[in-house]
Amino acid sequence: MSANEQEKAPARDDIRRVVKILQGVPAEDGAGVKLTRIIGTPELDMWDPFLLLDRFESDDPEDYIAGFPAHPHRGFETVTYLLAGRLRHKDSTGREGIIEPGGVQWMTAARGIVHSEMPEQVAGRLAGFQLWVNLPAEKKMSPPGYQEFSAEEIPLIRREPGVEIRVIAGTIAEGVSGPVKNVPVNPQYLDIGLKAGKIYCEPVTPDHAAFIYVIQGSVGVIADRGRDDITVASGRLALLGQGAQVQLCGETPDNRLLLISGMRLAEPVARSGPFVMNTRDEILQAFADYRSGRF
Repeated sequence: MSANEQEKAPARDDIRRVVKILQGVPAEDGAGVKLTRIIGTPELDMWDPFLLLDRFESDDPEDYIAGFPAHPHRGFETVTYLLAGRLRHKDSTGREGIIEPGGVQWMTAARGIVHSEMPEQVAGRLAGFQLWVNLPAEKKMSPPGYQEFSAEEIPLIRREPGVEIRVIAGTIAEGVSGPVKNVPVNPQYLDIGLKAGKIYCEPVTPDHAAFIYVIQGSVGVIADRGRDDITVASGRLALLGQGAQVQLCGETPDNRLLLISGMRLAEPVARSGPFVMNTRDEILQAFADYRSGRF
């Protein structure tokens, strides 16, 4: 679905409805890491401002051990959220560290960075997500930077028994904000746990693009007091139409999902591999700058 198709979503209403459900497709990236590509596919090229969403999960080292050796980026932000395992990252700014379970790294590639993410393990389960978030044209050539936080630094809110929210970015109804700040698209990035029958309601900026991805279980998206409700199963992405709030319900004993939203940029997008700019000439310049060592 293109940005133009996105504009055909239902007219604004108080409650957000599901406009499309997608499963994702098998893919490989890095040096052969097996993953599921959810955004950035022929069926869903982008969901402005979100350019890509990958889920990686395996307990077979052959699926992930080769990792993501050094590679460049320009023009957007990458978000690595780890559920299990350990990843070591290094980059051309001299920064190095380890992402552990529940931790997030929000990297602003901007004008250019070369980095790697390699498994810090030889066995066991590695699981997590990588999200690409576009930058507005005026920010694409800004200096690169990082925001990195451990699980302990991410607020965990227990709204009631059976409803838990990890607030990575944005602010929830209780006024609690995530540690990730100063992102141009003003995102909300929440990891939500719901027990069976529990209802979860959350305000969402009305004109922001939004989606949920069900990690575990099955989640109902509630609209119109029971009419037009849609169930989203594990491993599915649900694109949400416009509205001021999201209402969800846990449908199996244990349910977990991501709720992500952000400001639409509505700008031209030119992309090739690891570079996302506004014009083809800017993409060609990115390749030239990388080959010349100007990252």
